[in-house]
Amino acid sequence: MAQYKHEVTIPVEKAEVSGELTIPGEAANVVIFAHGSGSSRFSTRNQMVANYLHKHNLGTFLFDLLTKEEDQDYSNRFNIELLAKRLLTATEWLQSQTETKGLYYSYFGASTGAAAALIAASAKPQITAVVSRGGRPDLAMESLAGVKAPTLLIVGSRDLDVLKLNHKALEKLSAERQLVEVEDATHLFEEPGTMEEVCRLAADWFLKHSIPLI
Repeated sequence: MAQYKHEVTIPVEKAEVSGELTIPGEAANVVIFAHGSGSSRFSTRNQMVANYLHKHNLGTFLFDLLTKEEDQDYSNRFNIELLAKRLLTATEWLQSQTETKGLYYSYFGASTGAAAALIAASAKPQITAVVSRGGRPDLAMESLAGVKAPTLLIVGSRDLDVLKLNHKALEKLSAERQLVEVEDATHLFEEPGTMEEVCRLAADWFLKHSIPLI
């Protein structure tokens, strides 16, 4: 399967952030990743999901939400509004590029990145779908009612505190939504077979919702 793969930089304010854009030959949808606090575009779990999506003809864009200097300020990792703004900047940048103009876009968020993805999706109704892995959608509670994209919340069955927060967030979402518990998984899905289940669930959701509802 032929694919376009390229390292890119995106201007943000007076700096730049780096990313990896991969588009399989026939892909019509690009999944933009928003990683969790303390992570980066090199997250092994997100890379695993991305590689699985490529096999199902879905493009991916993994990028650093913060510059190296910004990431040194610990508070920035939990500045959800800033992270959502960066996600929107990345989306708009992709929409302007020759290789990705005219494609559809979805979001995959992990941990705090899930909150940023949901806030960004509420501001961009053309986003086709959102998937959250071990996410904190409760940090985006005020934006949830405005999310039009079908949203899948994936949580480990043993990640009890986060599971409760996801159930509360599920009630606030007004679009198509679903919460799936991955059996025996904790927050980081380190147990055998649990990340494989995340990959399968995410791919199925993105393929089912590959074009926008509007």
